[in-house]
Amino acid sequence: MTMIRSDRPVTPDDLDLAVRLAVDTLREAPGTAWDHPAGSLEWTCWETVEHLADDLFAYAAQLGPRTPPLTGEVPFVWERRRPGGPANAIGADRTAGPAGLLQVLESCGALLVAMARTTPPQVRAHHGFGVSDPEGFTAMGIVETLVHTHDLAEGLGLPWTPPAELCAPVLARLFPDAPADADPWPTLLWCTGRAELPGRPRRTEWRWNGVPADER
Repeated sequence: MTMIRSDRPVTPDDLDLAVRLAVDTLREAPGTAWDHPAGSLEWTCWETVEHLADDLFAYAAQLGPRTPPLTGEVPFVWERRRPGGPANAIGADRTAGPAGLLQVLESCGALLVAMARTTPPQVRAHHGFGVSDPEGFTAMGIVETLVHTHDLAEGLGLPWTPPAELCAPVLARLFPDAPADADPWPTLLWCTGRAELPGRPRRTEWRWNGVPADER
């Protein structure tokens, strides 16, 4: 069993690795499977990749203004393309096919990696789960990438088990009260309402804490 506690910070290199692993995995998907549901989500696999790309873009954009907002989001227009679909500012051109969709995901991931590398650590910006710093937004991007790739892998019939060294730091950063008696990846799935752990039923509600540890 791998202990989940990690004293090291979450880094932009971690996010870069998470996105690269996700894209490499998703490239193996059959071309006819993108309209299948993404795991337990109500969205299709195509919509879920768009949502993930949108998350990464939004986190990068939130850090972008000279004075980032502390009480709300940068006011891009997020719209649903169908009832029940994700509300996104980012979408992929269907005529570009799955390769184009994954290029959109890579591009949005690169935006957040770049912002995380260049934004001073003292910067703070709004998130619905707590005003956060560049490390926090980086950790959020990693969680979104890992768990939505899990959803996608279920829908696309692909294997997906990210490395513990990616999961452990984000658990420590965003889920400080996570159980310490299970491996990092199953624990992250439990924290985000996607799986049970021994003796712990699947969560029906969850949220992370994005506030820096010394400001909670």
